[in-house]
Amino acid sequence: MIQKVTVRIGKEDLILETGRMAKQANGAVFASYGGSSVLATACCGSSKVEGLDYVPLQVEYNEKYYAAGKIPGGFLKREGRPKDKEILVCRLIDRPMRPLFDKAFGREIQVVPTVVSTDQINPPDMVAMVAAFTSVAISDIPFDGPVGAVRICSLDGEYIINPTFDEISRSSLEIIVSGTKDGITMVEGGALQVSEDVLLGAIETAQPVIAEICNAQEEFAKLVGLEKLPIIEIEEDHSFLDPIKEYAFPLLQEACFVKGKHYRYSAIKKVKSDTQEKFSDFIQDENQKKVDQLFEDMEYEIVRSSILDKGIRTDGRGAEDIRAITCDINVLPRTHGSALFTRGETQSLAVTTLGTVYDEQMHDNIDGEKSYSHFMLHYNFPPFSVGECGRMGTGRREIGHGHLAMRALQSVLPEKDKFPYTIRLVSEILESNGSSSMASVCGGSLSLLSAGVKLEKPVAGIAMGLISSEDKAVVLSDILGEEDHLGDMDFKVTGTEDGITAFQMDIKIANVSRELMGKALEQARKGRLHILDIMNKVINKPNDELSEYAPRIETMSIDEEKIGAVIGPGGKTIKSIAARTSAEVNIDNDGKVTVYGKDSKSAMSAIDLIKSIIEEPEVGRIYNGTVKKIMDFGAFIEILPGKEGLCHISKMAKKRVNDVNDILKVNQEIPVKLLEIDRMGRLNLSYIDALIKLGKDTE
Repeated sequence: MIQKVTVRIGKEDLILETGRMAKQANGAVFASYGGSSVLATACCGSSKVEGLDYVPLQVEYNEKYYAAGKIPGGFLKREGRPKDKEILVCRLIDRPMRPLFDKAFGREIQVVPTVVSTDQINPPDMVAMVAAFTSVAISDIPFDGPVGAVRICSLDGEYIINPTFDEISRSSLEIIVSGTKDGITMVEGGALQVSEDVLLGAIETAQPVIAEICNAQEEFAKLVGLEKLPIIEIEEDHSFLDPIKEYAFPLLQEACFVKGKHYRYSAIKKVKSDTQEKFSDFIQDENQKKVDQLFEDMEYEIVRSSILDKGIRTDGRGAEDIRAITCDINVLPRTHGSALFTRGETQSLAVTTLGTVYDEQMHDNIDGEKSYSHFMLHYNFPPFSVGECGRMGTGRREIGHGHLAMRALQSVLPEKDKFPYTIRLVSEILESNGSSSMASVCGGSLSLLSAGVKLEKPVAGIAMGLISSEDKAVVLSDILGEEDHLGDMDFKVTGTEDGITAFQMDIKIANVSRELMGKALEQARKGRLHILDIMNKVINKPNDELSEYAPRIETMSIDEEKIGAVIGPGGKTIKSIAARTSAEVNIDNDGKVTVYGKDSKSAMSAIDLIKSIIEEPEVGRIYNGTVKKIMDFGAFIEILPGKEGLCHISKMAKKRVNDVNDILKVNQEIPVKLLEIDRMGRLNLSYIDALIKLGKDTE
């Protein structure tokens, strides 16, 4: 039986339907918003996987090219591996949902939102998020939802709910907010240096919309009427853990506050091994996971109570203290720009490479026509950064962190017409203990400035945390890895001294008040300014000169009527310029000429050749000409590309010349003076007059 619910979101109706498609899935929702439609399915495994201590959730958002009436590019005309955009949407769906599944359910869960139609006006990602959440909410999979999501933009001082692509492109703030009826659980977005109040206002605008979406899902689930699968809780005896806790707790209290990440981890590991040895008769293989969980619970209690009761963190800092920071630039001799940013035990090596328009990243997606990016940020997190062995490669985490850092810097980049280079920034994480993505922002800003990229302002980033109880909450600046794991919030904020450029927030608790969120943002602002002050002492404005190893791009404008002359028949002239100078030349229809040279000399040589082609001969001027052809009565000499004149035999010397070959040779370069341009446009030249003018006449 087909069931539907409709809820008004922004300017369009969101229609949720089930019972017509994908009926064998545990839950299936066909969602439409404007002309964009998504089919989302939720399935779970048939049996419980024993021994899991995490939620085995997979989210696979995918966009079909047929949704926009397109055929995929490339050799194989079918969709391939997920694009970065699809992976980023997967993360947006996964993060708010994952905490709402019970680990005790123990079955694999797979959520697959598929974009099957798009009007290229309304972004399908928001439709996919709500469809995915709803497919789980109406299914028989146990879920502590519902969850809603909405995009908010600030445009001309007004907040817009679920804006169109066009409105997003013109906005000063764009955020995606997810949450339950109880409160916000995730915020992610970017901005053009907006204030903290603007961000808070956008989040407040999203809350009632999310509540409305959650109400619609609850109504929908009642219509469908599926009963949730049971979660089988096994009654277990944990009394044998009491003496273990009594012995290990005081030892762990000391180990958790040893200075230095690896020293601290070693101390905790020693307490565990000593405990294992002392209670070896009690700890059997089947009880090992319970003991491991006990240690995690004790660490959770110790670290949080120390912060709440004493204001002391595991590395000895206070709540607002930021770890020691060092910045170095130009650490790599042959790159176009480089920086080494170190904050405590987190370190990023940021490297900038400048390229030409031919290095731009092409995006073939369903949002519109093919687009090109002239700024790329790639984030690498090798296992040695945490002192481990592991798989090398780019996963969803790397793509997500890289996108956040890219968003943080993108809004302060110069316009392409003012800085026509393609920019690739790579952040190599060399050490990690707390927010390597924010280190990538700081190191990336330093690297771009050292490369001479004309940033509007330097950008810094900081990760904030939260430890809370029923009657108290402490906001932490510059959180460590364990504070992220054991805390209630991970809030990353980036920006300049004037405002916010990007943010990402995940909240593990409900009912975070505006006051608490405002406090976190203000504390983040102070931390950001502190970091910027340190960065600015190293470099606070772009280098005046690009690296000698960077390519050079020169631009000029020519009359549209001259384009043909520069290109030449069949492209002969422009190819000749490229061959002679080792530079690439691109000419737009409006006469804008862009020259890409491997160095300054190459680019300027090409510019000079182009100028000489479009230049009109000037009577009385002396030119360096090339002898092209010798006749009995004189010689034809090229003074500008494609422009030849006649130097009569009588104009070659003061005395009589019997044979032109006695004076000139083909391909010889000589100075000539343009005497006149006759009625037919012919150029009359003089070799002797040029020699006299230059003082080189030797009779």
